[in-house]
Amino acid sequence: MSVENSRLKGFFKLSVEERRNIVAELANLSPEHVEALKAHGELDEASANRMIENVIGTMSLPVGVATNFMIDEKHYLVPFCVEESSIIAASSNMAKRCLIKGGFRTNCDKPIMIGQLQILDLDDMDTASNLLHEHKDELIAICNSLPSSTMIKLGGGCKDIETRIIETSTGKMLILHIIVDTRDAMGANAVNTMSELVSGKVEEITGGRVNLRILSNLAAHRLARVEATFTPGELSDNDDGTNGELIIDSIIEAYNFAANDPYRAATHNKGIMNAISSIALACGQDWRAIEAGCHAWASHSNGRYTSMTTWKKDSAGNLVGKLETPIAVGIVGGASKVHPAAKANLAILGVESAVELSGVMAAAGLAQNLGAMRALATNGIQSGHMKLHTRNMAVSAGAIGGEIEAVAKMVQSQNGPITQQLVKDALNNLRK
Repeated sequence: MSVENSRLKGFFKLSVEERRNIVAELANLSPEHVEALKAHGELDEASANRMIENVIGTMSLPVGVATNFMIDEKHYLVPFCVEESSIIAASSNMAKRCLIKGGFRTNCDKPIMIGQLQILDLDDMDTASNLLHEHKDELIAICNSLPSSTMIKLGGGCKDIETRIIETSTGKMLILHIIVDTRDAMGANAVNTMSELVSGKVEEITGGRVNLRILSNLAAHRLARVEATFTPGELSDNDDGTNGELIIDSIIEAYNFAANDPYRAATHNKGIMNAISSIALACGQDWRAIEAGCHAWASHSNGRYTSMTTWKKDSAGNLVGKLETPIAVGIVGGASKVHPAAKANLAILGVESAVELSGVMAAAGLAQNLGAMRALATNGIQSGHMKLHTRNMAVSAGAIGGEIEAVAKMVQSQNGPITQQLVKDALNNLRK
């Protein structure tokens, strides 16, 4: 279940323990979840050794909570696992600015994944393709013959097939797609197992040779869509709201830059993934697969790399943002059920399905994108980012204990660019 209210005024001013206690109460966390967060999310060595090979230790990253998110009329506290400052602050800030218009609205596809079989050494591609479609029911039955599959018992499993013929430098290839409903799992293991299970029958039907049998991370049937509306007054940085319209115009100009230039689009989309990948990591998802799918989709629709988001003005002059991208996630299986911190973070979110999780991640990506563009279109990205980054810079300069906060405040109070040399000079002055 989601939290009652995600508007937590002054949350950033509290201590780590105070924040954790508030989140634990709002999200009704179990003592085990609280202990996992207090233990810095660290795995014991035995658990780590089971997860990957050649383990020599573990490594921590900060987990923070983004506030102010109302998605489909429900409030969420959204956990981010990330090392970069200003990301959570920007997402929370932008989420607050669309509350007056009802927050975020999602429309996400069913959890459909694609398994690919590469079929080679065929005399007639078209005939082979037709034969596969004639035997569709048989192929689907083989895929769904997995013994004791919870996914199939819950109504998931292979639902359809598709075929494609592609041209390559080594000749034509027939590609078979098996279309699998993975329910609340990400689905990689199930889809890979099905792809291997059906490959012998595919060879028998076509007379060809199956080479690769593997899931595709371009989850084109599993799109997450989100939309939000921002008024000029809410986007203004003046108390009287007078410059909101100018800011909206500047944001749309920034968006059009990204939509038409791949060099800008790469950085623009990286900002979106700052949120999506951070939530994925916090919740034990395969964030590398999600990254691959999102960037592939950004190139997929029109043959060139472009923005994952679209931004425009509506008839009332409000800014309307939309995001559509594949987000393949799961709330059963994988690290989400192994890592204690991932389980705690999923409990904070309170999502009840993989589809709901994908919608939350898309909403955060849209908010993060707007936060970056608004900063760029007004004071520039470095002003706010560097002020939040000064504590890390103070540590890099050699500050310890109470010096860290003192140096950060000294540097933040000065006008002009914040540089590492400026931080070093502030530390020296403090010690003198």
